[in-house]
Amino acid sequence: MDAGPVNPAAIVDELVAFQGPPEEFLRRLLSAQCQLGMAESGAVLRAGEGGRPEVLAVHPAPAPGTPAPVWLAQAAEAMPSVVKAAQSAVLPVHSTEELYGQNARQHLVILPLRGGGQVRGVSAFVLSHHDTAVLDQCRERLELTVTLLSLYEMRLSLQRRQGDLDVFASAMSVCSAINEHQRFKAASIAFCNEVANRWQAERVSLGIQRGAYIKLQAMSQTEQFNRKMQLVQDIESAMEECMDQQVEVVHPAPSEAPYIARAAARLSDKHGPTALCSLPLRRGDDIIGVLTVERPNDRPLSLRDAEGLRLTCNLCAALVGNLHDTDRWIGAKMAISAKRAGAALVGPTHTWAKLTAVGVSALILFLVFAKGTYKVDAPFIIEAQQGRVIATPFDGYIKKVNVDPGDTVIAGQTVMAQMETAELRLRRASLAAEQQRFIKEADLARREGKTVEVQIAQHQADKVAADIDELDYWLSRADIIPEVTGVVVEGDLKRREGQALTRGDVLFEVAQLDNLRARLEVPEDRIADIQEGMTGDLATAAQPGVYIRFEVERIEPMAQVKDQKNVFGVRVRLLESSDTLRPGTAGIAKVDAGKRSYAWIWTRQAVNWLRMKLWF
Repeated sequence: MDAGPVNPAAIVDELVAFQGPPEEFLRRLLSAQCQLGMAESGAVLRAGEGGRPEVLAVHPAPAPGTPAPVWLAQAAEAMPSVVKAAQSAVLPVHSTEELYGQNARQHLVILPLRGGGQVRGVSAFVLSHHDTAVLDQCRERLELTVTLLSLYEMRLSLQRRQGDLDVFASAMSVCSAINEHQRFKAASIAFCNEVANRWQAERVSLGIQRGAYIKLQAMSQTEQFNRKMQLVQDIESAMEECMDQQVEVVHPAPSEAPYIARAAARLSDKHGPTALCSLPLRRGDDIIGVLTVERPNDRPLSLRDAEGLRLTCNLCAALVGNLHDTDRWIGAKMAISAKRAGAALVGPTHTWAKLTAVGVSALILFLVFAKGTYKVDAPFIIEAQQGRVIATPFDGYIKKVNVDPGDTVIAGQTVMAQMETAELRLRRASLAAEQQRFIKEADLARREGKTVEVQIAQHQADKVAADIDELDYWLSRADIIPEVTGVVVEGDLKRREGQALTRGDVLFEVAQLDNLRARLEVPEDRIADIQEGMTGDLATAAQPGVYIRFEVERIEPMAQVKDQKNVFGVRVRLLESSDTLRPGTAGIAKVDAGKRSYAWIWTRQAVNWLRMKLWF
C-alpha cells in the first residue's frame, strides 16, 4: 500500500468526473477504494450464468497466466451468502504457510453491491489488520465508497436517455419539415433534404409503391431528375429489393445478415462506393414506400443512426402516404369517391332491400314504443372517509421500508419504515463529548473560585444538553409507526431506500376501511338526470361481474374540469359491503334514472347537441 498522504476528496472528485468505459471505471474505483480503505487488494464480482460468480475487475491486476489468489476464491465462495443476506461480511484469510490454529494475518471484507432494489454483486477487499476497531473503520470507509458505482451507473443511464432524446428530436424535426408543406412533391423533397442534413448523408431518396414496383419520387438536393437515368433505375432496384424482403437492407451487409443485398451492392459499386441503408415506410401493416440513405463508405450508419432513421420512418410514413393519396386533381378524387359509392349501392339485392326496409321499420317502432331503464353511467373511485398522512419526521435518509401499498398496519405497533440514524448518533456522541468538556471546565473553574467562568461553562453545558435532548427526540421518532389502524393506500417507497428526504415529505397514507364510499364523476350534460335518493349499481375494474348497490347521497354544487370536460362529483353510500373494495378502486357506476323509450335513450345526446347548436 502507498504510505504517502491520501486526499479522499480529490480521489472522489476524479471518480465522479470520470467519463470512460465501465471496465476502466471499475479498475479506478478498486484502486481508490484500496487507498481509502487501506486494503492490499480488491475485486468486483457478480452472479453470471447459472449463478456462478464472475470476476469483473481485480486490483492490482494479476500477471497473465498466474493462478487466482486464495482470497479471491474465498470471496467467490462466500458471495452467495452475502448476496442473500444483503449485509457486509468480514472473513479471515488463511494462507497455506500458516500453522493450524494460528490467527489469520489477513481479513477479507465483502460488501454487497445494490442496484435496482436488489443485490447484484459484491466487492471484496483484503486487509492486513488484526485490530477489530481498525477493521470496522476500514469496512465503514469501504461501504461509503460503494455508492460511487451507483453514481456512475446513473450517469451512464442519463447519457443513454439524452441519446434517445436526441434521436427523438431529430425524428420530430423531420416530421415538422414535412408538415410545413401541403403538396406531396414539396413535402417529399423536404423529407429527403432534412434526413440528409440530420444524418450527414450524401444522398437520400424516397420511393413510393406503385403496384409491384417502386417509383422514385424525390432525391435530396435535387428538384428534377430523369427516370431514364441509370442512377434512378439502380436506386429503384435497391428499393424494390427492400420492399420484397420487407426488412431493412444495409450495405455493406454483416456476414450473418438474413437478407439479400445484391441491388444495394450494385448501387454502391456503380455510383459510389457508398454505405447505404434502405428502410421500408409502413402505414399499418402495409409497406407504402422505401427510404434509401447513402453515406460515404468510411462513415457507415451507426446503431444509434439506424435507430433514429427507423423511428423517423415510422413517424413520417403516415404523413407521406396521406399526402400522396390526397394530392391529386379533383377529377381523380371524384372518380374514386364515385367508384366506392357505386360498389356499396349496386348489386342484385332487391330482396335484401325489401327485408332491410321491413327490419328498419320494425326497429323504429320498437325504439319509439318500447321502454327500458335509463341508466346514467359514470366512472367512480372508492374513497375512505377517514385517513391519515404520515410524513418524514426529520431530514435524513430512509434506511428500510417494511410495508407496501395494500398492507394492513396496526396503530402504535407496526413499524412501517425506519430512518437512517447513523449521522444523528454521531452528532449525539460529539455533543456528549462536548458536554463533558464543558462540565470539566466548570468543575475546574469552581475549584479555582472563578464564578464567571463557572457560569459560562455551565451555560454552555446546558445548551449542549438541550441539543442532545433534541437529537434524542428525533432518534425516538426514527421508527415510523402509524397512529391509526388501516391499510396503506399510498407509499411505495422500497425503491427510495437510501434516498435523501426533507422533513414534512409525505411517506405513507393510511386509510381506515370501516366506512367506505364512492365518488362518481358525472358529465355536466347528464347531471340534471340524477337526483338524491336514486339507486344504482357499480362494478369495479378488478371484478366487473360483481355488482354493488348504492344510493345517491349528495351532488356537489360546483363542477370540476377533468380531461378538458366539466364533471360533477356525486357521492354515493354503498348499500352492500365487499372485501375486495379498497380506497382508490375504480370502475363504472350506473344510476337508475327511470323508464324511458329506447329511442329517447339512444338519441338523447345527439338531440341535446342539436338543441345547443340550433336553439330549438
